[in-house]
Amino acid sequence: MRHIFKEGTNSNKPVLLLLHGTGGDENGLLPLAEIVDPEASVLSVRGNVLENGMPRFFRRLAEGVFDEEDLVFRTNELNQFLEDAAKEYKFNRQNIVAIGYSNGANIAASLLFHYKDALKGAILHHPMVPRRGIELPDLKEAKVFIAAGTNDPICPQQESVELRELLEDAGASVEILWENHGHQLTMTEVQAAKQWYEKTMI
Repeated sequence: MRHIFKEGTNSNKPVLLLLHGTGGDENGLLPLAEIVDPEASVLSVRGNVLENGMPRFFRRLAEGVFDEEDLVFRTNELNQFLEDAAKEYKFNRQNIVAIGYSNGANIAASLLFHYKDALKGAILHHPMVPRRGIELPDLKEAKVFIAAGTNDPICPQQESVELRELLEDAGASVEILWENHGHQLTMTEVQAAKQWYEKTMI
């Protein structure tokens, strides 16, 4: 997978896994990592799927309707990439915190839904429920921050509410921030994510 790895100044900090939204790339969320933890190593990945020329992490059948077969395949692909990257760049595979926006948040949530130890934590900006009707792994070690918009036309409020419930039922610790905005990524939610990260992940 196309990616950028930047070694941080503090190897004890989590590795920040950056996962862009539709049409983004591995450069787009680098400023977020700088805000959340300038000392941490960063692994920023580009999705392998193209939709009308725009990179994504998995296919969809329509707005808000995921191609589940491709989602499972791409989730496995990303998980394997993380295994390989940890060996190549010599970082702790058990110490990854994802920061995902929109489509990137959905693939990060899918990692949690499918793999017990894929992520130590996750900051999910405007996520949806990746899959329904499956049994989640034991996530009692996982910590998750969700930022959601009350007027988000792409990600209805109920999606974030249900995602929180599913993660908490699997044992994860979940905090959710509601903002009176749409689907855009706001600086206030990034700052809130930073505060959560400093309180929870370090």
